Amino acid sequence: MSKVCDADTAAALIGDHQSVASTGVIGWITPDAVLAAIRRRYEATGSPRELTFFFPCATGDAVGIRGMDHVARKGLMRRIVSGSYINPRHPVTGARPALTELIQNDLVEAYNWPMGATMHWLREVARRGPGYLTRVGLGTYIDPRHGGGRFSGPAGEELVELVEFRGEEYLFYPTWPIDVGIVRAGSADEQGNLSFEDQPLTSSALAIALAVKACGGTVIAQVARIVPRGSRPARDVRIPGTLVDHVVVASDAAIGTGLRDDDVPGYLGAVPDALARLPRLPAGPDKVVARRVAREIRPGETSIFGFGGSSDAVLSMVEDGVLDGGRLHDYVFTTEHGSFGGVVMSGWQFSANYAPEALLDGASQFDFIDGGGCPFAALAFAQIDGAGNVNVSRFGAANPGAGGFIDIAAGARRLVFAGTFTTGGLVAECENGELKIVSEGAVPKFVAEADHVTYRIREGVVRGQRARIVTERAVFEVTAEGLVLIEVAPGIDPRRDVLDRIGFPVRVADRLATMDAALFRP
Repeated sequence: MSKVCDADTAAALIGDHQSVASTGVIGWITPDAVLAAIRRRYEATGSPRELTFFFPCATGDAVGIRGMDHVARKGLMRRIVSGSYINPRHPVTGARPALTELIQNDLVEAYNWPMGATMHWLREVARRGPGYLTRVGLGTYIDPRHGGGRFSGPAGEELVELVEFRGEEYLFYPTWPIDVGIVRAGSADEQGNLSFEDQPLTSSALAIALAVKACGGTVIAQVARIVPRGSRPARDVRIPGTLVDHVVVASDAAIGTGLRDDDVPGYLGAVPDALARLPRLPAGPDKVVARRVAREIRPGETSIFGFGGSSDAVLSMVEDGVLDGGRLHDYVFTTEHGSFGGVVMSGWQFSANYAPEALLDGASQFDFIDGGGCPFAALAFAQIDGAGNVNVSRFGAANPGAGGFIDIAAGARRLVFAGTFTTGGLVAECENGELKIVSEGAVPKFVAEADHVTYRIREGVVRGQRARIVTERAVFEVTAEGLVLIEVAPGIDPRRDVLDRIGFPVRVADRLATMDAALFRP
């Protein structure tokens, strides 16, 4: 019997009070048609009600590919556990995502787990284990002593436990059953065998399917097309049909956010003149940061990049000719989502590398990350405080969550935290190889105490990590005793433009260097 059905039929399979897991990485591999059908059914009938949603990663862009924002309805969603959230305002209306509004108005039980925990927890559900045990995240916001990952007032239940095992502290994530899994692939046959030939990532699709079937639940797959059974090589079928109950065909679903049709092949593998096809970064302080971060990247060293300003570094290398003449192959670039080789992209295209050479699924990628496979990591920051804590998970009116940040930071040997020195209106110009601050940002990022602790940098340094903080006007080394100012931009006064704007004491290096003037030139 064929497993193919329409999206509304699939949505009708979900019952009140069930637990639903879904894939998606921003706009990539988001089963948008099925999530939209769940919303339509709820608005028409009032069911399904009071669902618990589990998203290993922020799903959708809350604009053209709405993803998790489809199901962000009070009454439909009771609880959400996610590895990250969507925060940018709608480019036309200026509205916050619907899910952000639910969380900030305490209308839903919201939790944020580190993305590595979301992936590995699914494995524990799949093997019917008691839960996921890890040391990653101790002392951060996911530690029950510091909030346990709660992101809203109604989130009262303790989903993460602090335990002692063989004399050491660990975080323990107990398992609970998942009733429904919603994944997205490229094609399926009528038996439900899934391949991902037109999708640049697989992320948590297999992990979700395995977990849901171990719980006796229902797996729904959204695909672009149906192909004859046996028409694809077995090696290309990443999820066997025995794990899939229903298939929804959405042939017109977007592959990702902001893509033209001729962009897609470049995210699936090598393409001719790949570097010439890539966008250039706009001039300004973010580009200076990207160029300075690029100076920290070494050929032959697997380098991983997080979402935000740090991911611009590789595009800056492309623009400055560092990767010309086949030198791209001297480097290994990746992200937490499993794409290896090629060029790390930024903005809405982050996660899927351009012209990649290999791909791991999400859970395996975090095995690689947690096992120390990425010795160099470049990550963004929203706040740095006097105790050496970095915050990217919750600040001001934003609650993006940690994503893969904690696992990446904990597993690396060399760390660079990248971002502008201030935010909220910062205007800086580059003239004649110097930096001029035209208008200072209203929001300081070097603060006495961070709003949220995403990672404790100084503790990592004590364990042997090396860490630097790169901004458009200054570079800092992180030591066990605190921050040391080691470079300032030409045209910048170290006292007026840097030290006096930091909310805690910073030592100045005995030989304070000047940042290379080339960073500030076209």
